Amino acid sequence: MNTRLLSAVIGSIFLLAPCARSQQPGSCADLSNFKAPGVEITKAVSIADGSKEPIPFAPPGQWFVLPAYCRVEGVINRRKGAGGEEFGIQFALAMPDQWNGDFLMQGGAGGNGIVYPPVGATAAGDKPALMRGYAVVSTDTGHKSHNGAFDFSFEKDQQASLDFAYQANVQVAALAKQIIAQHYGKPAAWSYFTGCSTGGREGMVLSQRYPTEFDGIIVGDPAMRTGFSNLAISLWIPAAFNQIAPKDSNGKPIITQAITDDDRKLFMDAMMKQCDAIDGLADGMISDPLDCHFDPAVLACKAGQTDSCLAPAKVAAIKKAIGGPKTSEGVQVYSGFLYDAGIAATTGIRGILVPGPGIFGPVTTATEVDVDSEALNDVQPLIDSTSTNLSTFANHGGKLIFYHGDSDPWFSPLDTFDYFRHMAATNGGPDSVSQWSQFYFVPGMSHCGGGPSLDQFDLLGALSNWVEKGIAPQSVSATGKAFPGRSRPLCPYPKHAQYKGQGNTEDAANFECR
Repeated sequence: MNTRLLSAVIGSIFLLAPCARSQQPGSCADLSNFKAPGVEITKAVSIADGSKEPIPFAPPGQWFVLPAYCRVEGVINRRKGAGGEEFGIQFALAMPDQWNGDFLMQGGAGGNGIVYPPVGATAAGDKPALMRGYAVVSTDTGHKSHNGAFDFSFEKDQQASLDFAYQANVQVAALAKQIIAQHYGKPAAWSYFTGCSTGGREGMVLSQRYPTEFDGIIVGDPAMRTGFSNLAISLWIPAAFNQIAPKDSNGKPIITQAITDDDRKLFMDAMMKQCDAIDGLADGMISDPLDCHFDPAVLACKAGQTDSCLAPAKVAAIKKAIGGPKTSEGVQVYSGFLYDAGIAATTGIRGILVPGPGIFGPVTTATEVDVDSEALNDVQPLIDSTSTNLSTFANHGGKLIFYHGDSDPWFSPLDTFDYFRHMAATNGGPDSVSQWSQFYFVPGMSHCGGGPSLDQFDLLGALSNWVEKGIAPQSVSATGKAFPGRSRPLCPYPKHAQYKGQGNTEDAANFECR
């Protein structure tokens, strides 16, 4: 990392703070002349109230409608790298005219390489951070994507790999804080980070490697051990279904036909019958996932049976896929997945029970996986965010909230939960850690949203109250397009939403965290 830049930026913040509080905010255009070592400002313009930005990963025609703000864009450490390609950490900073005094960094997605609109929508319900008055920054983490959200060609360049892994975000955060202090005449009072998927991993990295940089961090569906999660979704799960799939004319498995629509309906009906009402109400949601102990073996056809059952080979394949990769000695190398309402989703991101083409291209036709060999190569020490000692983060007053979709088919919610439990054990145990960290399961939610779920919830407001007022969240209300008119509380582990037994079943007020 460019430690000279980071030190200069942080030092400038503290030099500026004592004398700047009486100054009036400068003009946006003046920031085009901002100077810092290794920094180029490429744009500094005022944006009028009512401007629009397309919502990333949403269907065309969906927009953020933004308040008036100052947008600053720039590059840190522009350089020529491997193959003569130009690299540099690009960023975009949005500073609203009506500032609430706080700063939020927005996490990235996929392999980054894209500067997404700096609005801070992750886990912010229906009101992103910029609309609440936060100054928001986003970054491409040091490289440009040439092929969509999952372009990892930048890894040929060592510094670009380091920037993506952990170095870029802290440099952008420090620089953004300095620009904010210069523009408003005083530093931000509180600093937050929110991210899902790669952004979730970035939040974990910041809590682990830079524990005093942020006061509050929200981590969603983190891509925290991508070598092992890729082993699960790209090799282990497809191989399990390839073993039972019909073959094409070349003898290759047709994985999309391994599990039929009728198979999925039979499976889901049986699973929901057993697990849906554990929370006191059969409503199409499993709100207590850890108490769902469904065994697909109950659906296996007995001798002579052909109706309302699954072939034993199909049952074995489903159990193997959902159970997660194991070595030849039965050692679990990546967590299994939850039995949940969204695992048979056929729209959006496909559920685990809908095998097909992988996210990185054609699906493997292999029927066996050498997990012992694969696992040796899947540890990625620069990228993996698995360190559990967060004592400095906790002692400086930091608050850390995790959430994970129970039907996420890309990163197991149980892997994130396993990290949370180990982190709690390292830092004094669950009771001690509950004073500064929480974990939320999100029923039915796929990867960072979607699925038969209530995927709109305001964890940002809850985190802000915890950081700034010392009020720990007891629950967070969730809504979503999948169930119009419905609300439920999301509850911090070990609690879950339980129906009280009376009152409108669509209203969160008639549920309690138990």
